[in-house]
Amino acid sequence: MKSITYLILILGLLLSCNNPKSEEKATETTISQIVENPTNKIGLSTDIIWEQMNPARGDKSPLAGTIWGNRKDEVPTGYIGKFVDGFSSPPHIHNVTYRAIVMKGLIHNDDPKAENMWMPVGSFWTQPAGEPHITAAKGEGTMAYIEIDNGPYLVKPTNESFDQGERPINIDASNIVWLDNTQTNWISANNQSKISFLWKNAEDVRGVLVKLPAHFKGNIYSKGTILYGVIIEGNVDYKMPNLDAVTNLDAGSYFESTGNSVHEISTTKEALIYIRTNNIIEIK
Repeated sequence: MKSITYLILILGLLLSCNNPKSEEKATETTISQIVENPTNKIGLSTDIIWEQMNPARGDKSPLAGTIWGNRKDEVPTGYIGKFVDGFSSPPHIHNVTYRAIVMKGLIHNDDPKAENMWMPVGSFWTQPAGEPHITAAKGEGTMAYIEIDNGPYLVKPTNESFDQGERPINIDASNIVWLDNTQTNWISANNQSKISFLWKNAEDVRGVLVKLPAHFKGNIYSKGTILYGVIIEGNVDYKMPNLDAVTNLDAGSYFESTGNSVHEISTTKEALIYIRTNNIIEIK
């Protein structure tokens, strides 16, 4: 099992990353620009094309379904891994670092000799390139959102392992640090949403978890040239700009935009959304 040091480290990063109170806020003056030139797109979970990650294992092979990007190319990519109940991989490494969030069921990802740490929905982990590990799943239709900053994403044997100084992190959902509107200006006053800052790289690309409460009705404003919002748990109703139609997005569905944008969203029950972007957002 990984040292508790890494858990303490990431919790500290969650609290300090970005210092969001000092970030520039999205303003009403950007909204007219957003409406004039919307770049919003959506993708449905039912449109995902699934393929076996290890065809040699037949029906026991995990499945991969790309949401955005291309995991076989040298580009950032977000995809879903789907596992059968009882799946356990042999020890292996990857050529690139990935980060992941549990979407359904329970997942264990750790050193080959580590005791099981079953992470539930909403848990977050990172797997550094070159480090031997196993991945196991418990529950029917277990899924995880997996993201890389560059590809291709390959599986290799442990005799090709290497150490580039990164260390893996496992954070159970119960240890995610949530901030409300009194702790970050990314959430407007009187809004009951919550946000957790998971990571940020040298290019100012970052990943955050957003928890929308039941009966939320509002907007997520973005100024980033990159924004992908992946539904991790629950359902949201999404209204495209300048259209009357509303589309229900379930787990595995997503929305995206480039440049100034507004995402009009409502919920009936609590929903969890992972957002990858390169600028601030405001939930209002």
